[in-house]
Amino acid sequence: MKKTYLSQYIAPLMVLLTITACNSSNVKNNEASAASTATPASAVSSATKSIDVNKPVDEETSKRISQNLAERMRKAFNDNEITIKEVNYTPIKGLYEAVVGRNKIVYTDENGQYMLVGNMLDIDNKASLTEKRMNELSKIDFSQLPLDKAIKVTRGDGKRVLAVFSDPDCPYCKRMEGELAKLENVTIYTFLMPIPSLHPDAQKKAVQIWCQPKPAEAWNNWMRKGKMPPAVKECTNPIADIMELGNKLGIDGTPTLAFPNGKIIPGGMPKEALEAELDKNQK
Repeated sequence: MKKTYLSQYIAPLMVLLTITACNSSNVKNNEASAASTATPASAVSSATKSIDVNKPVDEETSKRISQNLAERMRKAFNDNEITIKEVNYTPIKGLYEAVVGRNKIVYTDENGQYMLVGNMLDIDNKASLTEKRMNELSKIDFSQLPLDKAIKVTRGDGKRVLAVFSDPDCPYCKRMEGELAKLENVTIYTFLMPIPSLHPDAQKKAVQIWCQPKPAEAWNNWMRKGKMPPAVKECTNPIADIMELGNKLGIDGTPTLAFPNGKIIPGGMPKEALEAELDKNQK
């Protein structure tokens, strides 16, 4: 599954990234050790209060910034599919937020000549403006997920619901499975989303697991015990569909967690943090 997102090329530079997920860029997937992005070493100050934060810029300015930035990025990163979705003001005069692709954020000047990648913090409110915007942009319509194409496991009353996009050869996914196993009173939908560019055998394994008589049992045995089931004849399966779905949703790494209220969290987290996210992100 070849990726053409900006994150492929500049992910190693991003201070938002940590180390708890597998991504096609080898580093991308905000593999968060807690809920999402990491706290950067420094923060941006000198906010200009008169600017309406996240308000779209006028059409002429947006067009100029988008064209200049996109062209420079294409030349710098050798990517011919870069699209600037929107350009918005930030609290800093002369610095603009550019949304690249579906939900990637960079900051740039009015001429699109310089680019910043990182976490913008509101120091007074102790909040990450970048994280807030990423959460807004990455929201999905959970009701539209093809749950019949996921491995379903219900424990206890099953009232709390969670969807997980996972790669059978992703070590962070296996670590996440250990945390998921500790949850009670939950329904978990696992979408098998291999990333062949990272794990060449993952798609074949995903198909084999899906085609087993008991896919959930086969998945648990592989992810938690390292035991692949006996080979079976390939069946009709949704693996390619899920890979395409992840691409459309802007999910380019595993594990990625999706909650009924639409919130997306890239990367894994310990059971305690997951419990909190489950409780506050239902419908």
